[in-house]
Amino acid sequence: MTDLQKRSLLKIAALSAVATAALVGCGKKEAPPPVVAPAPVPAASAPAPKPEPLKIAFAYVGPVGDGGWSFAHDNARKALEQEFGDKIQTSFVESVPESADAERVIRDMASQGNKLIFGTTFGYMESMLKVAADTKDVKFEHATGYKQAENMRTYDSRTYEGAYLAGVIAGKMTKTNTLGVVASVPIPEVIRNINSFTLGAQSINPKVKTKVVWVNGWFDPPKETEAATSLINGGADVLFQNTDSPAVLKTAESKGKRAFGWDSDMTAYGPKAHLASAVINWGPYYTKTTQEVLDGKWVGGTHAWWGVKEGAIDIVSIAEDVPAETQAKVQEIKTGLADGSFSIWKGPITDNTGKVQIAKDTVADDDFLRGLMFYVKGVEGKVPGAK
Repeated sequence: MTDLQKRSLLKIAALSAVATAALVGCGKKEAPPPVVAPAPVPAASAPAPKPEPLKIAFAYVGPVGDGGWSFAHDNARKALEQEFGDKIQTSFVESVPESADAERVIRDMASQGNKLIFGTTFGYMESMLKVAADTKDVKFEHATGYKQAENMRTYDSRTYEGAYLAGVIAGKMTKTNTLGVVASVPIPEVIRNINSFTLGAQSINPKVKTKVVWVNGWFDPPKETEAATSLINGGADVLFQNTDSPAVLKTAESKGKRAFGWDSDMTAYGPKAHLASAVINWGPYYTKTTQEVLDGKWVGGTHAWWGVKEGAIDIVSIAEDVPAETQAKVQEIKTGLADGSFSIWKGPITDNTGKVQIAKDTVADDDFLRGLMFYVKGVEGKVPGAK
C-alpha cells in the first residue's frame, strides 16, 4: 500500500469517528437511575415499664410455726408466691394480739403500700373496719368475721365439716365413751365445731358424751396442756381441740390417749396418739382473691364460706388402726358434703337441755349456724356467756 493510500484510509477513519460522535451528541441522553435513599431503620422501642407487683400483707394471731391455724395461712401465702411469681409481693406479721395492737399493725401495712390485706382471726374485725374506712384504696379481707364494708369483705372455712368427720372417727375409737374438747373462745364458730364433733361421734356411737374445757385464747400451749390433762383425768380417752398449737396432741401422746390434729396436719407432733387431722386449705380462696384484685374484679361487702365442696376442708392422715369401714364412712360423708347430698345440721337436733333446736327433716341454714350458741345433747355444761 502506498503512502497516498494509507493517508486516505486514515482520513476516512477520522471522518467516521467524528460523524459517530456527532450523532451520539445529538441523541437524547439517558437519565441516570434515581438515587434511592436507604429505608430508615426504625428506632428500637423502649420496653414497656414492668408493672409494680401487687403488695399483699397478712396479719397472723399466732406464730407461723404454731403447727396449726397460722401455719395453715402461711402455707397458703407461700402457695400464692408460687402461683403468681413476680406479679405479687407478700409479707406477714405474726403474733398480732386481738387488741389495739391489731389496728396499729394493719394501719402500718396499709401505709407501706400493701393494697390487699388479710386479717386472719375473728378479733381483728373492728380494727380492720376502722382502717378500711380511712384507706379506701386498699382492699381488706377478714377471716371468720361477719361485718363488711365497701372495701372490706369476710371469708371463712366450714371447719365444722372437718370437726364432724373427726367425730365419726372418735365415736368408733373411744373406749370410755367420753370425749374431750379443748376450746379457745366461746363464739359461734367454736360452738359449731364442738357440737359437730359430738354429732359425728354420736352418729357412730349414741352413748358418747363430750366434756369441754375453755382456755380463752387461741394460742396458749401451757393452758392447752393443762386443759388436755384435766380432760384425760376426767375420763376422756379421745381429745379434740379448737386451739392453734399441737399441745393437745402432745399431751395425749405423753399420756397414752388419742387425739386429732387441727387446722394443719399435726401427725409429727404425736404419731402414736394421732387419729387424723382436720385441716384447712386456704390456698383456693387466696388464689381466687388475688386474681380478682389483679384483674380489677374484686368486689367488697360480701362473705364467702368454703368447705369440703370447694376444697377448703379435709381430713387427712387417718391412723392405720381406724377400721376400714369407718374410713369408708368418712369418705362417703366427704362425698356427700361435696355434692350436697349430705347435711350435718339436719333435724331432729336438740340441745343439752332437751329443747328442739332443729325440727325433723329440717336443714339449718347458714344464718342459723352463724349465730349458734348452744350445746347439743351429749355435750356437758353450759356455753359461757350464753343466756
